[in-house]
Amino acid sequence: MIKWHLLFLLLLYCQPTSLLAQEKPNILFLLVDDLGYHDLSCHGSPIYQTPHIDSLAAKSVSFTNAYSNYPRCVPSRYALMTGKYPVVDKAIPDDGFPLETIPQKRNFIHQFNQAGYRTAYLGKWHLGDGSSSPKALGYDVTIAAGKAGSPMSYFHPFNQPKGVNRKVRKAPIDGLDEKYKEGDYLTDVLTEEAIEFVENNPKNDPFLLVLSYYAVHQPLEAKPKDISANQKEINNFDFGESPAYKPEGTGRTKMRQDNPAYAGMVENLDKNVGRILKALEKSGQLENTIIVFSSDHGGLSNDGYNKRKLATSNYPLRAGKGWMYEGGIRIPLFFHYGKKWKARQDTQSVVMLMDIFPTLLDLTSQKKVKKVDGKSILPVLKKEISYQNRTVYWHASNARPRNTGESKSSAIRSGEWKLIHFYEENIFELYHLPTDISEQNNLVQQYPEKAKTLQLKWNQWKASW
Repeated sequence: MIKWHLLFLLLLYCQPTSLLAQEKPNILFLLVDDLGYHDLSCHGSPIYQTPHIDSLAAKSVSFTNAYSNYPRCVPSRYALMTGKYPVVDKAIPDDGFPLETIPQKRNFIHQFNQAGYRTAYLGKWHLGDGSSSPKALGYDVTIAAGKAGSPMSYFHPFNQPKGVNRKVRKAPIDGLDEKYKEGDYLTDVLTEEAIEFVENNPKNDPFLLVLSYYAVHQPLEAKPKDISANQKEINNFDFGESPAYKPEGTGRTKMRQDNPAYAGMVENLDKNVGRILKALEKSGQLENTIIVFSSDHGGLSNDGYNKRKLATSNYPLRAGKGWMYEGGIRIPLFFHYGKKWKARQDTQSVVMLMDIFPTLLDLTSQKKVKKVDGKSILPVLKKEISYQNRTVYWHASNARPRNTGESKSSAIRSGEWKLIHFYEENIFELYHLPTDISEQNNLVQQYPEKAKTLQLKWNQWKASW
């Protein structure tokens, strides 16, 4: 009996290192900028071909009712990183979130570091530098992550504006111009950096890698071959009688996915998602890696007083970036964990971007960060419970009628119902989302008590700030 025990131990420890799998799973979080819910072919895009993302979605737990916490970049990313509604000093600004005020016990990255993870942030950060940088928050490795909300150019040199953007001046993206050569494409380059990180990570050390693409944010710059291919497809596509634009706010909503440069950016993004997944598979780490895919808010489909070239259409969702309508806040969200979870689409649960880090920490360390607004959706992923009756909130006090056409507003979703309040005009709009996903039928007159109940809930939430 003792001999068999010794033989078992000998066989165990003589196994190749790759078979002695680390105890904790790796985490790869793929975050896309400005990607609308319907910008994926698996979500119904008639133009953009996204086979690699579609394949990932088909193997994942995906959510129909996933939301950003704000229809613009900075507040949305603040909520993601902190698990909190983006409220600071009783306001929700578009800028100026002081990350240095987050105590370490509520700092998700600190908790992952404490749990033995090697943490890395690659790409768009947009939450500041210095004491509000990803390094200051606790990430071990950061690349091309600073104040910049978008690149001056997607083509190297990345900090030199090109084309119609020649006079644009933005915060620089540091650390890439020196390493790469003229003509290299930013989305490709960030993927190269991510693959290098994965391949060089110590074999038995778990990693948390956030790959935050600047794509598909403006400037709308794609590779010439991708623009040409998509222009041909768009020219041959029958959009029927649908108008190219529809009035919304102080401007228009784009109703067709007919921008070939944007289509090229989406499809290049998809190829790069395929590359990072292949690198994980090649290194033998795919099955032991939790993969999350999402966007920071809806696609850019609206203008205001300033008419401009728009990126995409979120139809049948209404409006887009900047708006509290579904086109501005509904996002793609997938969770994949090898063969450990059965792939399915959750059409009931209401989940938020601020839930992601509480969920990942719960998954990997069975730890919970207290005093945050986000909640672990692990029970939902395991199909133990549904969050279909959840109540969530939004508030936007910095409207941009010149650029995206909206006015100041707040919103609440509780179960199947959503109330929007354009509070300067004191206009209320009530929608039953399962039967009116396009938010065309305002039911506030038919259901005044429902509207009153939701507004009372929102007021109670605001009183808690």
